Amino acid sequence: MAPLLDALTGDPEIAALFLPDAEIAALLRVEAALARAQGALGAIEPADAARIEAAVADFEPDEPALRQGLARDGVVVPELVRQLREAAGEAGPHVHVGATSQDIIDTGLMLRLRTVLAVLATRLDAVLAEIARLDAEEGGRTLMAQTRMQAALPFTAADKLATWARPLQAHRERLRDLAHALPIQLGGPVGNGASFGASYERLRADIARHLDLRDAAPWHSDRTPILDVAQGLALVTGTLGKIGQDLALLAQNEVGAVKLSGGGGSSAMAHKQNPVGAEVLVALARFNAGLLGTLSQSMVHENERSGAAWTLEWLVLPQMAEATGRALTGAADLLRGARFAD
Repeated sequence: MAPLLDALTGDPEIAALFLPDAEIAALLRVEAALARAQGALGAIEPADAARIEAAVADFEPDEPALRQGLARDGVVVPELVRQLREAAGEAGPHVHVGATSQDIIDTGLMLRLRTVLAVLATRLDAVLAEIARLDAEEGGRTLMAQTRMQAALPFTAADKLATWARPLQAHRERLRDLAHALPIQLGGPVGNGASFGASYERLRADIARHLDLRDAAPWHSDRTPILDVAQGLALVTGTLGKIGQDLALLAQNEVGAVKLSGGGGSSAMAHKQNPVGAEVLVALARFNAGLLGTLSQSMVHENERSGAAWTLEWLVLPQMAEATGRALTGAADLLRGARFAD
């Protein structure tokens, strides 16, 4: 059973992209692309490449064995490759040739992050649409601007809404740019590509084309691509948290500038309507801000590969993605039920 808190802060659609089925499917897709490209370049026999692709298409993993392998090896790929080689029969020795576990895991993650970013971008469009609707319907209403928590000067609801929309529009462009920049990882055991021979750069470009990712030099110990995505997520939730904080303050009884629909009842005070949706946005913003700091520590990478920093990414990034997805859904719902007071 999922934690009760998932009802408030969870996002099943985003969470599903980090579940075993999605992860294994992405890893297998990378292995198939590697074999296809190697077959086309003559690094392995084309017939063996075809057999490996067929084995991937029909592959049914032994998940308990994968879990045991992960606990033993610290990564799932050695056991996955063992199973895939067995499934590929006589082509088995040509599975995973020249590659290292990090090549497969990082590239598979990029494939899943592309889907994550597409989902988030669609949801961000929905939030922006709700802000635009409020602007069209109620933008002319007069509000009292607040600076340093004190009444400042009158302005309009449209002015307020613009302070929410502008950064979100910039974040929308950032998500689009991130999705187009997600890089392939292919460096071999020590990250210099030497294990792939003279055709390395052609191989890398072919795999990138097959997977629709950006061709890139190996980034085994440079975790900038991961941090770029994480920062994009934290910026989105940070702005949504600011919107949530603004709405909670505007909806206070003594201010009464905004009315919020929905629940928010109290077990002890029946007259109250707590701004739960707004509060969740604030909590998720602070959560992701903290996780971004934790994830930034993965930049400290010992020499050519760090098991510790790598594992840290696996712990933190899925939580950030799920928090961002939930914040976007919650923000759209909150804005849909918000009205500026007469």
